[in-house]
Amino acid sequence: MGEMSRREFLGTTAVAGSVLLAGGLAARPLAVAEEAGWPKLPPVKIHVVYVGTGGAWPTPTFDAPAEVAKFKDYLAGAKTRLGDVEFVGGELIPNTVPAATEVAARLKDADAALVVHLSFGSSEPLLKFVEAGLPTAIFSQPFSGHDWMYVPRWQKAGKKVMLAASSDYADLERAAALLRVPVRMRQSRVIVVGSAQGTPPARSAEQVKQRLGSEIVPISQERVLSAYKAVDPKAAEAEAEQYWIGQAKKIVEPSRADIIKGARMYLAIKEIMIEERAQAITSSHCMGEPVQGCLAFSKLNDLGLVGACEGDVDSTLTMLLFAHAFGVPGFISDPLFDTSRNAIIHAHCTSTTKLDGPTGKRAPFLIRTQCDTNRGVALEVQMRVGQEITCAKLVNLDTMLISTGKIVELTDFHDRGCRTQITTEVANAKNMVGNWGGAVLDGDMMTLLHRVVFYGSHIESIKDLAALMGFRVVEAV
Repeated sequence: MGEMSRREFLGTTAVAGSVLLAGGLAARPLAVAEEAGWPKLPPVKIHVVYVGTGGAWPTPTFDAPAEVAKFKDYLAGAKTRLGDVEFVGGELIPNTVPAATEVAARLKDADAALVVHLSFGSSEPLLKFVEAGLPTAIFSQPFSGHDWMYVPRWQKAGKKVMLAASSDYADLERAAALLRVPVRMRQSRVIVVGSAQGTPPARSAEQVKQRLGSEIVPISQERVLSAYKAVDPKAAEAEAEQYWIGQAKKIVEPSRADIIKGARMYLAIKEIMIEERAQAITSSHCMGEPVQGCLAFSKLNDLGLVGACEGDVDSTLTMLLFAHAFGVPGFISDPLFDTSRNAIIHAHCTSTTKLDGPTGKRAPFLIRTQCDTNRGVALEVQMRVGQEITCAKLVNLDTMLISTGKIVELTDFHDRGCRTQITTEVANAKNMVGNWGGAVLDGDMMTLLHRVVFYGSHIESIKDLAALMGFRVVEAV
């Protein structure tokens, strides 16, 4: 590719990457990481039950077994497409409390529940499945009855249940894909190197475990440096050449030796993460000596894992949730506003190169120094102009701050700010300036400032995840 200005660069082919399913959900998001050596997580076991054998709605002549056969055939294909779920159960029961109570007692061996509402009855049988305590999705197609109208009431009461009221079977698959997320969050381990940063609840390992189920694994910077020293220099040189030097559009400031150091740090962190069975890492020492973490974290995000800078646990957990749900990596940014253009500029020195997901193509990138110090190694990643994005952050473990936008240019501030920069057009930049933090976020500059950018528009699925996991959504912050 020839040289062109950042304003002129438009990106190349739009790639679906690992995002293959309805609503932008991902098929087996950790597959690439598992192939690279990370431990494989077990399939998510989803208990399916079909409720309603007939009645006034949908029709007195309703053939429930034939309807169930259609759903089971579709779910067999969904299992293949999702790649990491197992559908169990499959009982067809009348829409009665005793029948529901009997089957609900069997849910304890599953990770989640998928209830397909077939025919008119009382809402009480559906509630029995919700009260079993598993993440639960209810699929209710038109003319199955009116029990759908009670689900929002249950959600307001704190029940962890989502509703897919739809005639499209793809929404059944979308529900199954979302049911994986709270399960995967409970199975996830997050390494924190040094001091945890962010909101007080996110800095508390106990509260993270209680709210999300994820385990925080604190380790020292000394352990990282010891692993770094133990890496075979020839292995680091081969990694640097294959993944960075040989793939870069251009190397601007750093020396070959500095790039090899960055690759060596990735290999060290990989060893620690596999040993600790971790899917995410964040470090408050990522800009320290002898090497910064920018290349290591970029490669982890390319694999479908999470590498997050500055010890920011809130952003780390946000990236982990999106990775499990959508198979897309996040770009932590320091946002800046340009209200004259109704825009936000997102800028940082650490960025994934596989923004579509681990099976997508790499975006063009330049290897640069880290701009705050003009040393070390960082990346200038040229993201895709015209791409719709979601900007999000789970704060206090209970509120998702979220907005959408569109990348309209690669920003022309070569002499200032962080290396990777994008300008995103938003709905109302002035309102966002005045409401930054959504009246729920406080703290130091990093905690208040950071947001995470993801390719794609994910607000509707995030709202469903909020219902499944018990957090609230605050839009346009």
